[in-house]
Amino acid sequence: MPRATRVAALAAAGLLAALALPVAQGATVSTARPPATDHPSRLDRYYGQRPAWHRCDIPDAPAAFQCATITVPVDYAHPDSRTLRLQISRLRTSTPGKRHGVLLSNPGGPGNPGLGNPLSLRDALAKSVRQRYDLIGFDPRGLAASSPLRCGLTQDEANSTEPYRPYRAATFAKDTARARDIAAKCTARNGSRLLPYINTRNTARDMDVIRGILGEKRLSYLGWSYGTYLGAVYTQLFPRHSDRIVLDSAVDPNRSGRGTALAMAAGAEPAFRDWSRLITRRDRTYHLGNTPAKVRAAFWQLIARADRTPVLYQGDDPFHQGEALTGADIRSWLRQSFAAEPYQAAREIVTLRKSRTAHSTTRPDTSPADPMTDNTVGLNWAITCADNTASWPRDPARYQRDARRESARHPLYGDFAANITPCAFWPRGAEPATRIDNAVGALVVHNQWDPQTPLPGGRAMHRALHGSRLVYVRGGRGHAVYAFPGAPVCVTRAVDAYLTDGRLPATDITCGS
Repeated sequence: MPRATRVAALAAAGLLAALALPVAQGATVSTARPPATDHPSRLDRYYGQRPAWHRCDIPDAPAAFQCATITVPVDYAHPDSRTLRLQISRLRTSTPGKRHGVLLSNPGGPGNPGLGNPLSLRDALAKSVRQRYDLIGFDPRGLAASSPLRCGLTQDEANSTEPYRPYRAATFAKDTARARDIAAKCTARNGSRLLPYINTRNTARDMDVIRGILGEKRLSYLGWSYGTYLGAVYTQLFPRHSDRIVLDSAVDPNRSGRGTALAMAAGAEPAFRDWSRLITRRDRTYHLGNTPAKVRAAFWQLIARADRTPVLYQGDDPFHQGEALTGADIRSWLRQSFAAEPYQAAREIVTLRKSRTAHSTTRPDTSPADPMTDNTVGLNWAITCADNTASWPRDPARYQRDARRESARHPLYGDFAANITPCAFWPRGAEPATRIDNAVGALVVHNQWDPQTPLPGGRAMHRALHGSRLVYVRGGRGHAVYAFPGAPVCVTRAVDAYLTDGRLPATDITCGS
């Protein structure tokens, strides 16, 4: 991802290559269908919609891939007030006789569009699964084709490589001003009448409207990363409508907001220690040290050098080619690689140790961000800030204290995770954080070494959903498992079986990587 111009993947980077599909203009919605009766009557106008399905306007998309526009309320507590337009998509099963229902999916983020997910899943899912479901996609409220949020950010403000900033006493005043400016721009463009309602709770409610519109009594769901939190919130709000729920690479559902970032910092440390142990075994290749302590020392020596004077990267990574990297830049970049690609991380460190000193660093780019990046970054902050307002202190001095503490506890990423963000200045959310505590059946899938949603989050999700089973990949590396290349057969079989016949495993499952 090139700095500042790449579409944000942010807290859940590296998920499905979902397509932001344009929808034909002039699509209409009829409310001829009699409204269902399993929702408050004040929402009849939304649950009773009949979408005008049409072929999605995208090159090479099959005629069977259909899109439609629906309407949802901005505020479900006042459904007769303002509304938003959502884009939904579907790819119906070709074997109606085996059809079980609909399978809706979300690729994570928040900030990854999901309208194209049915096409991605058509190629990734087993035939036995595809036969059971109409595959349903949607762009969540505020994102891509669904009433997109706009903030008018600069390239620097919309930096999708690293949304969090490293804490430095000398730059904290600038970081605070930057965070305040981002919040002010998003508020000025969208107003406090909208921002507090761009949240996971309302997205889950939108999902239930989609279920009702499709005429289904229950909804099956497949979500990755942030999408696991969205799925968990749906089960909490709509347990009777939850069918077969798969949550892959899960977050701790009861640590939303600031807790998610802090969890990434905590999870980076054991992955870093494991990395140093692995690299010790290949000292003849990398020459970073023949003990874990020496390997870690070599890394921190590089960081100290680059913090004194940036180093010029001239390795093979095209996203960083020719960049002047500080120690903080290197920590941010390699944090994920230590868990997901340990030997690639070692190769990059070898390259960086040989790099010459750079005499200047790149200045912040104040030109306007491209609209898609502006939307995804703004949407990510909107949900991150509004989901759990209470988790974000309002006093900048609190962030200074926390960043110093977390840097000492978690040196690799703690100062990033605890530093000030736009959430310190964001309009307060419309609702408190959702507490997840229910007995809905679900299958939670998790790698041991996940760089974005560390394993403790998956275990916490499993505990919060008392009816769930955990499929744990011992030694597994990377973010997102099921339906991705290289997924262990053990995982694929377990999830396929659950989605096909609806039976959860009798016990938790441990798979080899």
